[in-house]
Amino acid sequence: MPIQTHRSEDGRTLTIKIEGRFDFSTHQAFRDAYEHGDENVTAFVVDLSDTTYLDSSALGMLLLLRDYAGGDSAKIRIENCNNDVRRILSISNFEQLFAIR
Repeated sequence: MPIQTHRSEDGRTLTIKIEGRFDFSTHQAFRDAYEHGDENVTAFVVDLSDTTYLDSSALGMLLLLRDYAGGDSAKIRIENCNNDVRRILSISNFEQLFAIR
């Protein structure tokens, strides 16, 4: 499965792990991962450790998650990016919108 979710022990942080290509083909699964959660989730982690490719539709999906999570007040971390993915996020100025580790 290209997208897996895990909730923290306290239920407040949802981790979304994307495996392989993060592109339009994962759009619905990515949205389902966070939209059908519960209201107790206050923070999100997007784990890209196994992501091999990221395109403009993935950037749009991250922005949709940000809007869903509260816009400027959203608590979202993008973690474990490989160099290519990190470069795309940097070129797109996503470090101004997300905490990238």
